[in-house]
Amino acid sequence: MESRTLGSGTAALDVTALGLGCMGMSFAYGRADDAESLRTLDAAADAGIGFLDTSDSYGPFANEELLGSWLAGRTNRPVIATKFGQEFLPDGGRRLNGTPEYARAACDASLARLGVDQIDLYYLHRVDPATPVEETWGAMADLITAGKVRFLGISEASAATLRRIHVVHPVTAVQTEWSLWTRDVEANGVLDTVRELGIGFVPYSPLGRGYLTGTIRRPEDLAEDDGRRSWPRFSADVLDANRAIADAVASVANRLGCTPAQAALAWLLHQGDDIVPIPGSRKVNHLLDNVGALQVPWDDAATSEVEAAAPIGGTVGQRYPDALMKSIDS
Repeated sequence: MESRTLGSGTAALDVTALGLGCMGMSFAYGRADDAESLRTLDAAADAGIGFLDTSDSYGPFANEELLGSWLAGRTNRPVIATKFGQEFLPDGGRRLNGTPEYARAACDASLARLGVDQIDLYYLHRVDPATPVEETWGAMADLITAGKVRFLGISEASAATLRRIHVVHPVTAVQTEWSLWTRDVEANGVLDTVRELGIGFVPYSPLGRGYLTGTIRRPEDLAEDDGRRSWPRFSADVLDANRAIADAVASVANRLGCTPAQAALAWLLHQGDDIVPIPGSRKVNHLLDNVGALQVPWDDAATSEVEAAAPIGGTVGQRYPDALMKSIDS
């Protein structure tokens, strides 16, 4: 698989052009099937994907443990990205925690669960408003000095935050939701800022949490224990209101001879060589379908068609429930 570079200068990290988001294997989208997830990880490696994304909050902890069990049997390990910043409390709740002490403790715990000596890309999952972000970032830079981390990233950060931390230590990657279903980063200055500063961009949920595949047309298409059922954009009326977006993706896919998932990913892949999507997969057939996006003969007509149906700011519905929206740095 072709490679792309996240970041620049001393903060440059080479990864495969397509990564694998592992969250859904253990969290949010219904019952976990570790056996199928392990087969999917094998298939990803066989397909050439060498960039895996996880977090200590997925489970919590279960996804890092799953990856750790898989990595233990491999001689050539992929680039591993994980995250911290959401502390899980004894009463079952969680809070944002970006204190230097927590950064150090969280890193050590992730290293142990993953069974590795060094994390390739360590993200601040969410900015803690109670801790100056420069203090968090400085502690993360210290983890590089200690040899525990190679490169630093941040998730769902504003353009202003990126400028503040980049002068403390170079940012290699920003991970934020981006797809034809969620084009906020094109309007809020984040995409412009990462390109100005030479930072790579890693879109998560590049398939609109599955919506852009065309397989979710009503809430009942999701399993009863699937967390998306309680999210604003998966209510029946909102799914209907956004139908034109999925239909446009399907139309372009039909013309180009690919699947809707491949078309949605191809649109992102053609946004620039500094873009590395991480579609989530927990089944082998979905993983292999996504890999096919790299071969789609994308063209300007396809871009015009899908962007006309999915203009910036045109998607109906809030992308997260209220409680999760409050954790977004803006």
